[in-house]
Amino acid sequence: MIIFPAIDLKDGQCVRLVQGRAEDKTVYSRRPAEVARAFQDQGATWLHIVDLDGAFTGSPRNAEAITAIAAQLTIPFQVGGGLRSSEDVARMFSLGASRVIIGTRAVSSPEFISELLERYGPERIVLGLDARDGLVAVEGWVNRSTLSALDFGRQMKGLGVIRAVFTDVARDGLMAGPNLASIEQMARESGLKIIASGGVSSREDLQALTALESLGVEGAIIGKALYEGRLTVSESLEIVSPGRSC
Repeated sequence: MIIFPAIDLKDGQCVRLVQGRAEDKTVYSRRPAEVARAFQDQGATWLHIVDLDGAFTGSPRNAEAITAIAAQLTIPFQVGGGLRSSEDVARMFSLGASRVIIGTRAVSSPEFISELLERYGPERIVLGLDARDGLVAVEGWVNRSTLSALDFGRQMKGLGVIRAVFTDVARDGLMAGPNLASIEQMARESGLKIIASGGVSSREDLQALTALESLGVEGAIIGKALYEGRLTVSESLEIVSPGRSC
């Protein structure tokens, strides 16, 4: 299983929100590139970056910070948040992203996903599947659609998507543990490879997610637990891959 340390960017700073609420913000660093380098030095093999300003406004706002992060890394990273046009996607790739995450635009325009898959291939396009009470959340989680998250995942799988970052919005930032039942159902019934996000905060959480690996749960995103010292990158890697040398 892949551990994805998370860097959420707002106003060029490394922050964490609670359940996606912009008003419930904690700033952890004003130098996100240094945070990224530290995660890499601790053994991370991937990094997960979210442009929160982009998610709220509809277009990327933290390109400068992402550029600085890319300059510090030799590992791949994926980026999401406000990527709602072909130009935005191309720009993220030009900044060094290995994969982009598309959420809101995939809901409103499935053909946009099809176009991206045709242009870049399924390994570089990841579905951002954000759910609240089983329904898809959009626009930085501010709004909830009437679309079933599971049905949406199946639809995207039918278009050729192979991977999704699946976030239970209600768990994000609370360190209350992931919604294992929803993650398992999504992995079993959508056919997508799942990167679990939201609530991962303990050894037990990671062990439980690792137990779902055979179903297609291939990664876990960890944010607040790293910043609050509940977990470290090296410890997390050891939990999911015992005996791994970092």
